Amino acid sequence: MSNSTDLVHRFLFDDLDIRGAHVRLGSSWQAILAGRDYPAPVSAVLGEMCAISTLIAANLKQAGRLTFQLSGDGLVPMLVVDCNSALNLRGYAALEATVPANADLSALLGNGRLLMTLDLGQGQAKPFQSYVAIEGKDTSEVFATYLERSEQCETWLMLVADDQVAAGFFLQKLPDADRRDADGWSRITQLAQTIKREELLGLDAERLLTRLFHEETVRLFEPGNVTHHFPPDPDKITAMLRSLGREEIERILAEHGEVQVSDDLSNNHYRFSADEARRLFDEPPTLH
Repeated sequence: MSNSTDLVHRFLFDDLDIRGAHVRLGSSWQAILAGRDYPAPVSAVLGEMCAISTLIAANLKQAGRLTFQLSGDGLVPMLVVDCNSALNLRGYAALEATVPANADLSALLGNGRLLMTLDLGQGQAKPFQSYVAIEGKDTSEVFATYLERSEQCETWLMLVADDQVAAGFFLQKLPDADRRDADGWSRITQLAQTIKREELLGLDAERLLTRLFHEETVRLFEPGNVTHHFPPDPDKITAMLRSLGREEIERILAEHGEVQVSDDLSNNHYRFSADEARRLFDEPPTLH
């Protein structure tokens, strides 16, 4: 068993043909939030998106990157999370308005859309994308509906997040489930509905599965470790600034006195004084 606080576990009810997964994110989620001061309703939705993105990325059958974007005409124009098959996770929310403490998903996104992008990298001509209207009163319902329609399998999903932990619990009924046990799906989902928010935030997969399904046979697979590892990349930023040209940099300096660049998705921020920005054009670019 890994000592990491950020783990995703897949599991299977062998006798029932029902699969599932559990994720609990601690340090990676806190790193995504670091320095951002999102209102509680926004951080909750972003954390829940981190949990479901990790759950789905853990089931990718080949190397790739999965991105989910929620956007709309509400208080929050966009929330984005991506996670690759190595379970390296990042995300952010774009804010343009004051968000009240009691704002629900409808208030945050208004008439919203869900965009899923799966980029398998080299060997695939272009990323696969799916773009649908948001249907559901909360993040759990939105993604359960999306998964049921995209995978044609009944799905049960619970997502929760606070400022310390983001967690999720996923169940999916496989094609032979009714043949194996006609009552199995109903029984398992009824037990899952007894999960309390504090249990999902606080319990690891083994303890939660034991509490819920002690009379069932559950096979728990080895966990995947989730990370948020996107260190600053100053070479990338200096190359981008050089590509803008000296004239554009001088225009920015005249307006702001310095150059600031934010990589919102990776939560990295760069600042160049006027002298540092001008030296970009006096020094030859570093070759790698």
